[in-house]
Amino acid sequence: MSDNKPPAATTIENVQVKGVSNAALADATYRQKPKLLTKRMFKLYWCIAVATLNSCINGYDGSLMGSINQYPQYRSYFGFDPTAGTPTTGIVKWTGRRVGMFLGCLFIVIGTIVQATCHNLGGFMAGRFLLGFGVAVAATAGPSYVSEIAHPAYRGAMTGLYNVLWYGGGIPGTFIPWRTSSIQSDMSWRIPVWLQMIFSGLVMLFCFTLPESPRWLISRDKHEEALKVLTEYHGEGDRNSPIVQLEYQEMVEDISKTGSDKRWWDYRELFNSREARYRSMLVIFMAFFGQWTGNGPVSYYYPQMLAGAGITSLNTQLLLQGMQNVCSLIGAVTGALFTDRIGRRTQLLTSTSIVVCLFVIVLVLNAVNVIDTPSGEEAKSSSTAIAEIAMIFIFGFVYSAGWTPNQAMYPVECLRYESRAKGMGMYNFFVNIAGFYNTFVTGIAFTGAGWKYYFLFIFWDTLECLVIYFLFVETRHRTLEELTEIFRAPNPVKYSLQKTEIAVQDGKVTEILDKEAA
Repeated sequence: MSDNKPPAATTIENVQVKGVSNAALADATYRQKPKLLTKRMFKLYWCIAVATLNSCINGYDGSLMGSINQYPQYRSYFGFDPTAGTPTTGIVKWTGRRVGMFLGCLFIVIGTIVQATCHNLGGFMAGRFLLGFGVAVAATAGPSYVSEIAHPAYRGAMTGLYNVLWYGGGIPGTFIPWRTSSIQSDMSWRIPVWLQMIFSGLVMLFCFTLPESPRWLISRDKHEEALKVLTEYHGEGDRNSPIVQLEYQEMVEDISKTGSDKRWWDYRELFNSREARYRSMLVIFMAFFGQWTGNGPVSYYYPQMLAGAGITSLNTQLLLQGMQNVCSLIGAVTGALFTDRIGRRTQLLTSTSIVVCLFVIVLVLNAVNVIDTPSGEEAKSSSTAIAEIAMIFIFGFVYSAGWTPNQAMYPVECLRYESRAKGMGMYNFFVNIAGFYNTFVTGIAFTGAGWKYYFLFIFWDTLECLVIYFLFVETRHRTLEELTEIFRAPNPVKYSLQKTEIAVQDGKVTEILDKEAA
């Protein structure tokens, strides 16, 4: 689980001098000493679990379409290979995060019914449009709610686990089609489509058992309700607890009652200042980097690698895809649990650097993986292809450990409350653009360039490492409101890496010293 105590400490007699990112939060945490296993913390876990089902929705949808698109039953039913996508972006909801989750899931349920009962391609695509619309709305409301309701001492792990649960939907989204692929009728794909309603139905059923986001309540001038939520879920029932008072004061100071979140048409706060432009820049980088670090080409080239290894059975291919999702899930959980210990920047840099090395290995394996046959034609060595598949499994673990927890968490942390919903809608818009490239351009490129296309991704991932190092700020161990100081600093990256020295004696902060660069 996340570590809310700074690692560096110098002991002077009974006094420890420690470097912390946020002295006020560290002071409040030392005084309150939050615990993970209490009745009220389990109530908080329930809130996060329900909201996290929105990520399961996204994972099931992505894996489902990737699986049934390979079905001969599905392709023959519609007469050709249909490409189903969701070009819609998230619709921002100003009536609360819970309503956003409910409406998004309502569209998903309607879209699922249309898809599962259709008898022509037009009907199926109409269902895909409605469903994609709903997925985008849920993908905006879900992570925003989790980040805003999460306990500040454990926000990294709690928010990081949101996107990890993509695999909570992605794994059944692969294994269910694997089992139904043997059905010879159109029920082979209709059954898994019908099951798409399960996660969205659960969100609709339980979302109104959750408290509203305290930040949304304050933005609507409902201070007493916000304090009740903070007291119950962050203060162990104590209205005057240090963490509750710190959060409340920071929210009141930072959240505007007349911000652009009250005006659905106003997107200026995403770009109308240097601070806003820096925040939006990082959000856009995360949208493209998260999709283009290599997961796109890996997804496309995976069937060819299996075929090169002599694995041509659709059933076996689906099984291996499911196993790879399990491997990725393990990596994602590992990354979420350690994100507060190692920091977002270090996590992303380490993961991306290892991915560069893996792609170099895969490129070399592809380059030498050509053998001559008696007919004079080139063929693939199955042993080398198996080595390539092993690299892809390792890639799934490494990519997921670094990027999966941060894909939903880091953009939310970069955005101010007033622009968070619109910013996440913008994020999902660019994710869809990047996904369009992965779906169409990558396929054409691999057909034309083959393994040489990996040169581009080695170059691109190296560029990502440079951008992350020079431009990405560190956000761990800070409240969402305290991050404003970082983006207003002349050098946001340097400021985010600075530590404030505090003196700790007998478990209490006795003095706050000067800030020093890390």
